[in-house]
Amino acid sequence: MARAEEMLVTQAGYDKLVAEHEHLTAVRRLEVAERLKEAISYGDLSENAEYDAAKNEQAELEERIMKLEAQIRNAKIIDESEITSDRVNLGHTVKVEYLGTEEFETYKIVGSNEADPLNGLISNESAIGRGLIGAELNSEVEIEIPDGIVHLRVLEISRD
Repeated sequence: MARAEEMLVTQAGYDKLVAEHEHLTAVRRLEVAERLKEAISYGDLSENAEYDAAKNEQAELEERIMKLEAQIRNAKIIDESEITSDRVNLGHTVKVEYLGTEEFETYKIVGSNEADPLNGLISNESAIGRGLIGAELNSEVEIEIPDGIVHLRVLEISRD
């Protein structure tokens, strides 16, 4: 069983975390430091809006960097090559039919930090993601969502 702090991610999701961390530490830190240095040169810090803004930006940046470091440290990369396509799992793309509506959707099941529902990337921790995990091809699943209950049929399971 996964440790509480363990975060499941695909390789692509992990690579994205590392790239963002590298950008923030190598590029953004220098930019913010320059803004801070420039604001300090304006003199009186007690009424210096640029200084306050730069300090706030620096604090937010450092908070984001710390969060990324924790996510990278706790990431468990799912080896998608070991996942078979007979059951829905993290890293799979799933085409479903919403039974009774003639609506179809395609979702990619990803870790929570990779989720982007507007682009079809749903978290394995979301109601639909949780409900689809483990479902077999052509099976029907009943999933409780905030708006009620949806009935889905799994039409395709693939790895991309």
